[in-house]
Amino acid sequence: MAKHLVTGAAGFIGFHTSKRLLERGDEVVGLDSVNDYYDVTLKDARIRMLEEFPAFKLERVHLEDRAEVERVFTEGQFERVINLAAQAGVRYSLTHPHAYIDSNLVGFLHILEGCRHHKVKHLTYASSSSVYGANTAMPFSVHQNVDHPVSLYAATKKANELMAHTYSHLYGLPTTGLRFFTVYGPWGRPDMALFLFTKAILDGKPIDVFNHGRMQRDFTYIDDIVEGVIRTSDHTAEPNGAWDSNAPDPATSRAPYRIYNIGNNNPVELMELIGTLEKSLGRTAEKNMLPMQPGDVPATYADVEALVQDVGFAPKTPIADGVHAFVQWYRSYYNIGD
Repeated sequence: MAKHLVTGAAGFIGFHTSKRLLERGDEVVGLDSVNDYYDVTLKDARIRMLEEFPAFKLERVHLEDRAEVERVFTEGQFERVINLAAQAGVRYSLTHPHAYIDSNLVGFLHILEGCRHHKVKHLTYASSSSVYGANTAMPFSVHQNVDHPVSLYAATKKANELMAHTYSHLYGLPTTGLRFFTVYGPWGRPDMALFLFTKAILDGKPIDVFNHGRMQRDFTYIDDIVEGVIRTSDHTAEPNGAWDSNAPDPATSRAPYRIYNIGNNNPVELMELIGTLEKSLGRTAEKNMLPMQPGDVPATYADVEALVQDVGFAPKTPIADGVHAFVQWYRSYYNIGD
């Protein structure tokens, strides 16, 4: 039985990851500030489910609180850390930039320091497909340079990758960054498109469709994401002996450092997602067609070959099945009949 620290345990991906680890018999300490970025009652409901497991303990701590994070590491003596806590959201970063510096940069430094000083065997952390920014070559590959972010959120995630590499290089800390591609499913975040669309359609309100529905996203079902996260955490990053400083590979290093895409490898146009949702709900959406928002990118598409080769990750949930599962959960959680 391994002992894990999972940050962001009250969040969407953190909750599902913690639950899967507990179900397989591991011990999990969840760290989460349980802030009000979105509905706290949803976070509390997730926490109650995790607290049904005797091997789970919640620490209500802000990542930027250095002393408290140090305490959690000192008391915990973790073998592995999965850092999924962050200030999320591209559009929110346009209006609340300081939140991203506090959580995503200062907070991540505290995680790195905790791992360094307490000899953690492997740090796995959330990056984002947003780091690809102005890149247009599809599918997005971890072997591309990503030096042109188009939102502060993306810039902080790119910074996390650079900070992690520094600790891998200087201190031999094995680190793996996972670039998530539009995760969806039961217990999802209320600020994400599928959640917003479902609520609006059931309330009889119009939905905002950005870029006139021509956005493409590599929608990835939560069960597939969690499988990839845990397989990656179990697979400790190692140095790449073939790494060439004259032609450096951004995804690997002479240090124990790895970057992977984790997505469905099958982009779906926004209008197709809406159509699938309408079919599952049995209702037609009133659509408010809008231009693309600042900070957004028109398409995401993950090349997951490296993750498939290294840990056997293979997304397998079709969009129709995933949307249907989300709708069933939404109706049950909010007690909404057909």
